[in-house]
Amino acid sequence: MSPSLCLILYLKESVCTVCVNCVASQPVLTVSPSWLSPGASVTLKCEVKHPSAGWRFYWYKAVPRLSKINMYNRYHSLLPGSSSGTEQDSYIVHGQTHTAGYVCKAGRGDPVIYTETSKLKFVWSGDVHPSASLTVSPGGAQHFTSDSVSLSCEGNSTEWRVKRFPDDSSLPYSSYCSTTRTGSTCNVHGLLPRNDAYWCESGSGEFSNAVNITANSVIILVSPVHPVNEGDSVSLHCKLRPGLSFYSNFAFYKNGNIIHNDDSGVLNISAVSKSDEGFYKCEHSGNESPESWMSVKCECDLYSLH
Repeated sequence: MSPSLCLILYLKESVCTVCVNCVASQPVLTVSPSWLSPGASVTLKCEVKHPSAGWRFYWYKAVPRLSKINMYNRYHSLLPGSSSGTEQDSYIVHGQTHTAGYVCKAGRGDPVIYTETSKLKFVWSGDVHPSASLTVSPGGAQHFTSDSVSLSCEGNSTEWRVKRFPDDSSLPYSSYCSTTRTGSTCNVHGLLPRNDAYWCESGSGEFSNAVNITANSVIILVSPVHPVNEGDSVSLHCKLRPGLSFYSNFAFYKNGNIIHNDDSGVLNISAVSKSDEGFYKCEHSGNESPESWMSVKCECDLYSLH
């Protein structure tokens, strides 16, 4: 017997229900793509541990409630068409234009026995016209672990909070402000050597663009934080920690493939196109920077929203 099934025992005229692990384990939610151009579609997939016939899947968008105390303060809003569950274990969100978080769960039987809710997954999007913007100072997606970084929110709402989603899946997303907070500005002192995503949220559910901030102790790639316009010129710089010097060339990679190699430590793109969008990193004397995503805005992004 499947461990998620219930055994019904009929004793005299009463019914006694004995459950053996009746609540199935937590499903795994995946999102594809996790970074997308505004207005594009995203596919959600909910996988249960013991797939079989009879499962129905429920899809939710995570909506923030601003709270100065509870970092987990969100409620889950059912996505259209999933109030009774879907037979398919995938769901397509059409025309997404901003950063959003999603969860899923599954259920089967009569009465319905539900799984736990999946872990929260985000789809990161750089809005063409965001309702808010996150500013990073000094600019750049990568910083040395000894750096201090200032994050600030700008938008129409009267209250914004900076949020952080760590790349360590064992840690929760959270409201983030370090030791100093003035208005909507967070000062981060002493970055950890990992890749975290930051964004701003309002209580009405508005989101800013999302920004990855990555820290490294030896070498970093200086690249644009915000999406760049198609046709603009862009320079990516490979930067060593002050006091370090090696005698070899700098290599630049896009999506894992080497695209440039010289001793200048600079990759110049004279006229950016949509095909230049991707993950970039650099390498010098065996030391690799973290990867950073460079997003490119084009007129096609604007048309896709109409």
